[in-house]
Amino acid sequence: MEYGFTDKTAELFRANTAPDAQDAAIPGRVVRLDRNRVLVASAVGQLHLPYPTHGLVPATGDWVWLGHNSAGEPAVVEVLPRHSALSRKRAFEASSEEQILGSNIDIVAVVVPVDRPLTHNRLERTLVAAWDSGATPLVVITKADLAHLADDVVGEVILQAAGVDVVTTSAEQGDGLEELMQHIPQGATLVLLGPSGAGKSTLINALAGRDVQQTGAVRAGDGKGKHTTTSRELVPLTGGAVLMDTPGVRGFGLFDADEGMEEMFGDLEELFSKCRFTDCAHQAEPGCAVQEALAEETLDPRRWASYLKLQRELAALARKHDAAARRAYQREWHQKVMSAERGQRAAERYRHDQAEERAAKSGKRRKR
Repeated sequence: MEYGFTDKTAELFRANTAPDAQDAAIPGRVVRLDRNRVLVASAVGQLHLPYPTHGLVPATGDWVWLGHNSAGEPAVVEVLPRHSALSRKRAFEASSEEQILGSNIDIVAVVVPVDRPLTHNRLERTLVAAWDSGATPLVVITKADLAHLADDVVGEVILQAAGVDVVTTSAEQGDGLEELMQHIPQGATLVLLGPSGAGKSTLINALAGRDVQQTGAVRAGDGKGKHTTTSRELVPLTGGAVLMDTPGVRGFGLFDADEGMEEMFGDLEELFSKCRFTDCAHQAEPGCAVQEALAEETLDPRRWASYLKLQRELAALARKHDAAARRAYQREWHQKVMSAERGQRAAERYRHDQAEERAAKSGKRRKR
Protein backbone atom coordinates (compact mmCIF):
# COMPACT_ATOMS: atom_id res chain seq x y z
CA MET A 1 0.00 0.00 0.00
CA GLU A 2 1.26 3.47 -0.88
CA TYR A 3 0.24 6.52 1.14
CA GLY A 4 3.05 6.48 3.71
CA PHE A 5 2.81 3.01 5.23
CA THR A 6 6.17 2.57 6.99
CA ASP A 7 7.66 0.37 9.70
CA LYS A 8 6.57 2.99 12.22
CA THR A 9 3.01 2.73 10.90
CA ALA A 10 3.10 -1.06 11.11
CA GLU A 11 4.14 -0.74 14.76
CA LEU A 12 1.16 1.58 15.34
CA PHE A 13 -1.20 -1.10 14.03
CA ARG A 14 0.48 -3.79 16.14
CA ALA A 15 0.07 -1.61 19.24
CA ASN A 16 -3.62 -1.01 18.42
CA THR A 17 -4.97 -4.42 17.49
CA ALA A 18 -8.24 -4.73 15.63
CA PRO A 19 -11.44 -5.34 17.63
CA ASP A 20 -11.84 -8.99 18.73
CA ALA A 21 -14.65 -9.59 16.27
CA GLN A 22 -12.54 -8.33 13.40
CA ASP A 23 -9.81 -10.97 13.04
CA ALA A 24 -9.78 -10.38 9.28
CA ALA A 25 -9.41 -6.59 9.61
CA ILE A 26 -6.82 -4.92 7.36
CA PRO A 27 -4.98 -1.58 7.66
CA GLY A 28 -6.05 1.43 5.64
CA ARG A 29 -5.54 5.17 5.37
CA VAL A 30 -8.17 7.85 4.81
CA VAL A 31 -7.42 9.49 1.46
CA ARG A 32 -10.39 11.83 1.26
CA LEU A 33 -13.65 12.65 3.03
CA ASP A 34 -16.73 12.98 0.85
CA ARG A 35 -20.15 14.08 2.01
CA ASN A 36 -21.48 10.63 2.88
CA ARG A 37 -18.48 8.38 2.34
CA VAL A 38 -14.85 7.94 3.30
CA LEU A 39 -12.31 7.08 0.58
CA VAL A 40 -9.75 4.71 2.12
CA ALA A 41 -6.59 3.24 0.56
CA SER A 42 -5.67 -0.32 1.50
CA ALA A 43 -3.67 -3.30 0.24
CA VAL A 44 -6.74 -4.41 -1.74
CA GLY A 45 -7.20 -1.01 -3.41
CA GLN A 46 -9.26 2.09 -2.69
CA LEU A 47 -12.65 1.65 -1.04
CA HIS A 48 -15.58 4.05 -0.66
CA LEU A 49 -17.01 3.27 2.76
CA PRO A 50 -19.65 4.75 5.08
CA TYR A 51 -18.59 6.79 8.08
CA PRO A 52 -18.01 4.70 11.23
CA THR A 53 -20.88 4.72 13.70
CA HIS A 54 -18.73 5.14 16.81
CA GLY A 55 -15.30 6.31 17.97
CA LEU A 56 -13.29 9.15 16.42
CA VAL A 57 -14.70 10.98 13.41
CA PRO A 58 -12.22 10.24 10.58
CA ALA A 59 -10.00 12.95 9.15
CA THR A 60 -7.91 12.92 5.98
CA GLY A 61 -4.65 11.15 6.83
CA ASP A 62 -6.06 8.90 9.56
CA TRP A 63 -4.88 5.29 9.84
CA VAL A 64 -7.84 2.95 10.25
CA TRP A 65 -8.78 -0.69 10.66
CA LEU A 66 -11.06 -1.96 7.89
CA GLY A 67 -13.50 -4.77 8.55
CA HIS A 68 -17.26 -5.26 8.35
CA ASN A 69 -20.24 -3.66 10.04
CA SER A 70 -23.16 -5.49 11.66
CA ALA A 71 -24.75 -5.96 8.24
CA GLY A 72 -21.63 -7.68 6.94
CA GLU A 73 -20.71 -4.75 4.67
CA PRO A 74 -17.12 -3.43 4.36
CA ALA A 75 -16.63 -0.59 6.83
CA VAL A 76 -14.18 1.44 8.91
CA VAL A 77 -14.25 -0.31 12.29
CA GLU A 78 -11.69 1.78 14.18
CA VAL A 79 -9.66 5.00 13.81
CA LEU A 80 -6.15 4.68 15.27
CA PRO A 81 -4.58 7.32 17.57
CA ARG A 82 -3.01 10.27 15.73
CA HIS A 83 0.60 11.36 16.21
CA SER A 84 -0.21 14.83 14.87
CA ALA A 85 -3.27 16.83 13.84
CA LEU A 86 -3.52 20.17 12.05
CA SER A 87 -6.62 21.95 13.28
CA ARG A 88 -8.28 25.34 13.37
CA LYS A 89 -11.38 26.90 14.86
CA ARG A 90 -14.36 26.26 12.62
CA ALA A 91 -14.74 29.10 10.17
CA PHE A 92 -17.71 31.00 11.54
CA GLU A 93 -17.62 33.66 14.20
CA ALA A 94 -19.85 32.10 16.85
CA SER A 95 -18.13 28.73 16.77
CA SER A 96 -15.79 27.44 19.46
CA GLU A 97 -15.42 24.01 17.88
CA GLU A 98 -12.31 22.41 16.44
CA GLN A 99 -12.02 21.49 12.76
CA ILE A 100 -9.29 18.96 11.99
CA LEU A 101 -7.83 19.67 8.56
CA GLY A 102 -5.56 16.64 8.47
CA SER A 103 -3.90 14.06 10.68
CA ASN A 104 -0.65 12.07 10.92
CA ILE A 105 1.20 14.87 9.14
CA ASP A 106 4.99 15.10 9.37
CA ILE A 107 5.58 18.47 7.67
CA VAL A 108 3.27 21.48 7.41
CA ALA A 109 4.37 23.61 4.45
CA VAL A 110 3.02 27.15 4.63
CA VAL A 111 2.77 28.40 1.04
CA VAL A 112 3.66 32.06 0.45
CA PRO A 113 3.31 33.41 -3.13
CA VAL A 114 5.54 36.33 -4.11
CA ASP A 115 3.04 37.87 -6.53
CA ARG A 116 1.03 39.50 -3.73
CA PRO A 117 1.95 41.51 -0.61
CA LEU A 118 3.20 39.45 2.31
CA THR A 119 0.63 39.29 5.12
CA HIS A 120 2.81 39.08 8.24
CA ASN A 121 0.03 38.33 10.70
CA ARG A 122 -1.36 35.56 8.51
CA LEU A 123 2.07 33.94 8.21
CA GLU A 124 2.60 34.06 11.97
CA ARG A 125 -0.89 32.73 12.66
CA THR A 126 -0.43 29.80 10.27
CA LEU A 127 3.03 28.98 11.64
CA VAL A 128 1.61 28.92 15.18
CA ALA A 129 -0.95 26.32 14.03
CA ALA A 130 1.79 24.38 12.22
CA TRP A 131 3.98 24.23 15.34
CA ASP A 132 0.99 23.28 17.47
CA SER A 133 0.01 20.39 15.19
CA GLY A 134 2.97 18.28 16.28
CA ALA A 135 4.48 18.36 12.79
CA THR A 136 7.54 20.27 11.52
CA PRO A 137 6.76 23.67 9.94
CA LEU A 138 8.25 24.65 6.59
CA VAL A 139 7.74 27.78 4.49
CA VAL A 140 7.50 27.28 0.72
CA ILE A 141 7.69 30.42 -1.40
CA THR A 142 5.99 29.98 -4.77
CA LYS A 143 5.92 31.81 -8.13
CA ALA A 144 9.46 33.13 -7.67
CA ASP A 145 9.70 33.63 -11.45
CA LEU A 146 6.76 36.08 -11.50
CA ALA A 147 8.05 38.86 -9.25
CA HIS A 148 11.27 40.83 -9.34
CA LEU A 149 10.82 41.44 -5.62
CA ALA A 150 11.24 37.75 -4.76
CA ASP A 151 14.50 38.34 -2.91
CA ASP A 152 12.86 40.97 -0.70
CA VAL A 153 9.96 38.65 0.11
CA VAL A 154 12.32 35.80 0.90
CA GLY A 155 14.33 38.05 3.22
CA GLU A 156 11.19 39.18 5.07
CA VAL A 157 9.93 35.61 5.44
CA ILE A 158 13.26 34.30 6.73
CA LEU A 159 13.36 37.10 9.30
CA GLN A 160 9.77 36.55 10.42
CA ALA A 161 9.82 32.74 10.43
CA ALA A 162 12.98 32.44 12.51
CA GLY A 163 13.81 28.80 13.20
CA VAL A 164 11.73 27.56 10.25
CA ASP A 165 13.35 26.43 6.99
CA VAL A 166 12.38 28.43 3.89
CA VAL A 167 12.42 26.99 0.36
CA THR A 168 11.95 29.15 -2.75
CA THR A 169 10.28 27.48 -5.72
CA SER A 170 9.02 28.12 -9.23
CA ALA A 171 6.90 25.18 -10.26
CA GLU A 172 6.60 26.52 -13.81
CA GLN A 173 10.38 26.60 -14.19
CA GLY A 174 11.08 23.55 -12.02
CA ASP A 175 13.24 25.60 -9.66
CA GLY A 176 13.56 24.60 -6.00
CA LEU A 177 11.63 21.33 -6.36
CA GLU A 178 14.64 19.14 -5.64
CA GLU A 179 15.46 21.18 -2.53
CA LEU A 180 11.83 20.89 -1.40
CA MET A 181 11.88 17.10 -1.82
CA GLN A 182 14.95 16.94 0.42
CA HIS A 183 12.72 18.16 3.26
CA ILE A 184 10.30 15.26 2.74
CA PRO A 185 11.73 11.93 4.01
CA GLN A 186 10.59 8.67 2.47
CA GLY A 187 7.15 7.74 3.78
CA ALA A 188 6.55 11.20 5.27
CA THR A 189 3.32 13.16 4.80
CA LEU A 190 3.49 16.80 3.74
CA VAL A 191 0.53 19.17 3.79
CA LEU A 192 0.44 22.39 1.77
CA LEU A 193 -1.41 25.21 3.49
CA GLY A 194 -2.07 28.58 1.92
CA PRO A 195 -4.65 30.91 0.37
CA SER A 196 -6.41 30.21 -2.91
CA GLY A 197 -4.33 31.17 -5.90
CA ALA A 198 -1.04 30.62 -4.04
CA GLY A 199 0.12 28.04 -6.57
CA LYS A 200 -0.42 24.92 -4.46
CA SER A 201 -2.06 22.89 -7.22
CA THR A 202 0.66 23.80 -9.73
CA LEU A 203 3.28 22.82 -7.16
CA ILE A 204 1.55 19.50 -6.48
CA ASN A 205 1.46 18.68 -10.20
CA ALA A 206 5.16 19.46 -10.46
CA LEU A 207 6.05 17.33 -7.44
CA ALA A 208 3.86 14.43 -8.57
CA GLY A 209 5.13 14.61 -12.14
CA ARG A 210 1.58 14.47 -13.51
CA ASP A 211 -1.59 16.53 -13.54
CA VAL A 212 -3.36 15.46 -10.37
CA GLN A 213 -4.86 18.87 -9.57
CA GLN A 214 -6.73 21.37 -11.72
CA THR A 215 -5.08 24.79 -11.89
CA GLY A 216 -6.73 28.16 -12.42
CA ALA A 217 -5.80 31.74 -13.15
CA VAL A 218 -5.44 34.39 -10.46
CA ARG A 219 -7.59 37.53 -10.74
CA ALA A 220 -5.51 40.56 -11.62
CA GLY A 221 -7.68 42.92 -9.58
CA ASP A 222 -7.10 41.49 -6.12
CA GLY A 223 -4.56 38.72 -6.61
CA LYS A 224 -7.04 36.09 -5.41
CA GLY A 225 -7.53 32.76 -7.07
CA LYS A 226 -10.46 30.48 -7.66
CA HIS A 227 -10.74 27.40 -5.42
CA THR A 228 -9.53 24.74 -7.87
CA THR A 229 -9.10 22.31 -4.95
CA THR A 230 -12.38 21.56 -3.18
CA SER A 231 -11.40 18.86 -0.67
CA ARG A 232 -8.42 17.63 1.30
CA GLU A 233 -6.88 14.64 -0.44
CA LEU A 234 -3.71 12.55 -0.18
CA VAL A 235 -1.52 12.36 -3.28
CA PRO A 236 1.28 9.74 -3.40
CA LEU A 237 4.65 11.02 -4.61
CA THR A 238 7.55 9.09 -6.08
CA GLY A 239 9.88 7.86 -3.37
CA GLY A 240 7.10 6.88 -0.97
CA ALA A 241 6.22 10.34 0.34
CA VAL A 242 2.63 11.58 0.50
CA LEU A 243 1.29 15.06 -0.15
CA MET A 244 -1.96 16.44 1.23
CA ASP A 245 -3.52 19.34 -0.62
CA THR A 246 -6.02 21.59 1.12
CA PRO A 247 -8.54 24.05 -0.34
CA GLY A 248 -7.47 27.67 -0.15
CA VAL A 249 -7.93 28.90 3.42
CA ARG A 250 -9.27 32.46 3.65
CA GLY A 251 -9.08 32.60 7.44
CA PHE A 252 -7.28 30.53 10.03
CA GLY A 253 -8.75 30.78 13.50
CA LEU A 254 -6.42 29.28 16.09
CA PHE A 255 -7.70 26.51 18.31
CA ASP A 256 -6.02 25.72 21.65
CA ALA A 257 -2.56 26.63 20.29
CA ASP A 258 -0.56 27.36 23.45
CA GLU A 259 2.34 25.12 22.43
CA GLY A 260 2.45 26.71 18.99
CA MET A 261 2.53 30.18 20.55
CA GLU A 262 5.50 29.18 22.70
CA GLU A 263 7.37 27.90 19.64
CA MET A 264 6.56 30.89 17.45
CA PHE A 265 7.02 33.59 20.08
CA GLY A 266 9.73 32.04 22.23
CA ASP A 267 11.73 35.30 22.13
CA LEU A 268 8.85 37.09 23.87
CA GLU A 269 8.67 34.40 26.55
CA GLU A 270 12.34 35.13 27.29
CA LEU A 271 11.58 38.84 27.55
CA PHE A 272 8.76 38.17 30.01
CA SER A 273 11.20 36.39 32.32
CA LYS A 274 13.34 39.56 32.47
CA CYS A 275 10.53 41.82 33.71
CA ARG A 276 10.95 43.13 37.27
CA PHE A 277 7.57 41.79 38.35
CA THR A 278 6.43 38.23 37.68
CA ASP A 279 2.84 39.43 37.13
CA CYS A 280 3.87 42.23 34.77
CA ALA A 281 1.11 43.18 32.30
CA HIS A 282 3.76 44.61 29.91
CA GLN A 283 2.10 48.00 29.72
CA ALA A 284 3.29 50.79 32.03
CA GLU A 285 4.91 48.80 34.85
CA PRO A 286 8.44 49.85 35.87
CA GLY A 287 11.15 47.46 34.81
CA CYS A 288 9.09 45.93 31.98
CA ALA A 289 11.49 44.22 29.59
CA VAL A 290 8.92 44.29 26.77
CA GLN A 291 8.43 48.05 26.92
CA GLU A 292 12.20 48.54 27.13
CA ALA A 293 12.68 46.37 24.02
CA LEU A 294 10.02 48.37 22.19
CA ALA A 295 11.67 51.65 23.18
CA GLU A 296 15.08 50.38 22.09
CA GLU A 297 13.56 49.05 18.83
CA THR A 298 14.88 45.54 19.45
CA LEU A 299 11.27 44.30 19.42
CA ASP A 300 9.15 44.97 16.35
CA PRO A 301 5.92 46.73 17.42
CA ARG A 302 4.03 44.86 14.68
CA ARG A 303 5.21 41.50 16.07
CA TRP A 304 4.20 42.50 19.61
CA ALA A 305 0.77 43.63 18.37
CA SER A 306 0.37 40.34 16.48
CA TYR A 307 1.21 38.37 19.64
CA LEU A 308 -1.35 40.31 21.69
CA LYS A 309 -4.03 39.83 19.03
CA LEU A 310 -3.47 36.06 18.91
CA GLN A 311 -3.49 35.82 22.71
CA ARG A 312 -6.78 37.73 22.88
CA GLU A 313 -8.23 35.38 20.27
CA LEU A 314 -7.17 32.30 22.23
CA ALA A 315 -8.47 33.78 25.48
CA ALA A 316 -11.85 34.52 23.87
CA LEU A 317 -12.02 30.97 22.54
CA ALA A 318 -11.20 29.61 26.01
CA ARG A 319 -14.03 31.68 27.49
CA LYS A 320 -16.44 30.25 24.89
CA HIS A 321 -15.29 26.76 25.81
CA ASP A 322 -15.74 27.52 29.50
CA ALA A 323 -19.22 28.87 28.84
CA ALA A 324 -20.11 25.76 26.83
CA ALA A 325 -18.70 23.59 29.61
CA ARG A 326 -20.72 25.51 32.21
CA ARG A 327 -23.91 25.04 30.18
CA ALA A 328 -23.21 21.31 29.79
CA TYR A 329 -22.54 21.03 33.54
CA GLN A 330 -25.73 22.91 34.35
CA ARG A 331 -27.75 20.62 32.08
CA GLU A 332 -26.16 17.56 33.68
CA TRP A 333 -26.72 18.98 37.19
CA HIS A 334 -30.35 19.79 36.37
CA GLN A 335 -30.90 16.27 35.06
CA LYS A 336 -29.35 14.78 38.20
CA VAL A 337 -31.47 17.01 40.45
CA MET A 338 -34.64 16.11 38.54
CA SER A 339 -33.69 12.45 38.67
CA ALA A 340 -33.01 12.71 42.40
CA GLU A 341 -36.33 14.47 42.96
CA ARG A 342 -38.13 11.77 41.01
CA GLY A 343 -36.31 9.15 43.03
CA GLN A 344 -37.13 10.93 46.27
CA ARG A 345 -40.82 11.20 45.36
CA ALA A 346 -40.85 7.53 44.41
CA ALA A 347 -39.18 6.66 47.73
CA GLU A 348 -41.71 8.77 49.63
CA ARG A 349 -44.60 7.07 47.80
CA TYR A 350 -43.05 3.70 48.57
CA ARG A 351 -42.71 4.57 52.28
CA HIS A 352 -46.28 5.89 52.33
CA ASP A 353 -47.61 2.74 50.65
CA GLN A 354 -45.63 0.57 53.02
CA ALA A 355 -46.95 2.49 56.04
CA GLU A 356 -50.55 2.16 54.80
CA GLU A 357 -50.01 -1.55 54.18
CA ARG A 358 -48.61 -2.02 57.70
CA ALA A 359 -51.51 -0.01 59.17
CA ALA A 360 -54.03 -2.14 57.28
CA LYS A 361 -52.42 -5.33 58.51
CA SER A 362 -52.32 -3.97 62.08
CA GLY A 363 -56.03 -3.06 61.88
CA LYS A 364 -56.92 -6.56 60.70
CA ARG A 365 -55.02 -8.09 63.61
CA ARG A 366 -56.86 -5.84 66.15
CA LYS A 367 -60.23 -6.82 64.70
CA ARG A 368 -59.43 -10.46 65.32
